Amino acid sequence: MRERLEDFLQRYGLSPRKGFLPDDDPLRRLGDPYYNPWEDLVADLPRHISDERARRKIDMLSVLDPARLISEAEWRRAYVILGFLTHAYIWEGEEPSERLPPQLTCPFLAVSEHLGLPPTATFSTLSLWNFRMESPNKDPTKPENLKSLLSFTSTRDEEWFYMISTAIEAMGAPLILTMLRCVEAVEANNNYIVLSCLQSLTSGIQDIGKLLQRMHERCDPQVFYHNVRPLCAGTKGMAAAGLPRGVFYDEGNGQGQWRQYSGGSNAQSSLIQLFDIFLSVDHNTPGRQELSQAGSVGARVRTKGYLQEMRDYMPRPHREFLSALEQSSNVRDYVLTYATAPAASTELVAAYNDAVAALANLRNIHIQIVARYIVMPSRSPPAPYIVSRKGKNLATACSKNPAEDADGNTSVTRQLHGTGGTSVMPFLKRTRDETAGTTIPTDCST
Repeated sequence: MRERLEDFLQRYGLSPRKGFLPDDDPLRRLGDPYYNPWEDLVADLPRHISDERARRKIDMLSVLDPARLISEAEWRRAYVILGFLTHAYIWEGEEPSERLPPQLTCPFLAVSEHLGLPPTATFSTLSLWNFRMESPNKDPTKPENLKSLLSFTSTRDEEWFYMISTAIEAMGAPLILTMLRCVEAVEANNNYIVLSCLQSLTSGIQDIGKLLQRMHERCDPQVFYHNVRPLCAGTKGMAAAGLPRGVFYDEGNGQGQWRQYSGGSNAQSSLIQLFDIFLSVDHNTPGRQELSQAGSVGARVRTKGYLQEMRDYMPRPHREFLSALEQSSNVRDYVLTYATAPAASTELVAAYNDAVAALANLRNIHIQIVARYIVMPSRSPPAPYIVSRKGKNLATACSKNPAEDADGNTSVTRQLHGTGGTSVMPFLKRTRDETAGTTIPTDCST
């Protein structure tokens, strides 16, 4: 890594100030009046969804050509709009729509191809490209300083859920430079800088954990589970929610195809996957058995790891950045070399293990939030103040009677699927345990 770190970041579309967030705040509206039908519809989307009129409004649209988009910021804005409209169309009513009309399919396929993203609502749709600062001078690492541009429900709960993730990305920006400096220090055999970088990374991940724990401040688990989460769901692994084949993306004139995509998920955060790469946490052991994504809970297939698959849901430059770091990240090997040397650097090993422990604890915090926001609401009826969405959706599919396992024990968590289509608790616990297992034994000679 011989070029300036700032140039290296910018080559992959990263901001030295904001990390994986765009350097300039996302556009609040497309300037060309040609796209006013999209903008006007999405601005009032929460009311249309509530009145179950979003599908009818979308069916009345003309098929707009994205060729008039100019800047990358405009392409991103179009992607966010079309993601929200697509999920509203699919999940609005009592029955999900198995067909996406040409008014959405045609422009969404073109915009997604341009950006290297799938035509569905992703982490980029909900958090990376869906925020504005209340004031340019305020701290973007504080979610109270951020506002979401688009919403399904127009609730503070939905906004807070998205903006916690956006603030985490902002908080991670200096840690990206820290990790790159550490890689350079390894190449230069500079123990002092490696140690300092590992200690800074540990502190930074701990701060991210504290930020994640603020989720409860403005996001009600009942509102999230029953009103927000079903609209964020993807179309993959959603047979129980009414989409056994996914959705037919109708391109008009008899053209189109069935498609299945994961929905927006924090597993699509490039920052969190970067921590794994830097620390050499392996979630993709060859031959690992994954829970089937086909909607048959308990069936097992051989497939590439879910986290590896989620890279396809990241902006193309970001996943290229992760691939580049995979080729150069050598921190764990470096620490291992010193751990086994005659004059072992116990301080260096401890600093590496502290960083791994901080990342494992961050995943444990995530598990606790999933328990509070998904597992617990699934076990009881909606609260009296909740206007529950009826019919087939992710909430009703996950709130059915607990399944009985082979030992006669009941467990709701075996049925709970995330918006990405995975069996959520087993996946998160395994990922946490794999992270914790990356620590280097104090006595590496045994």
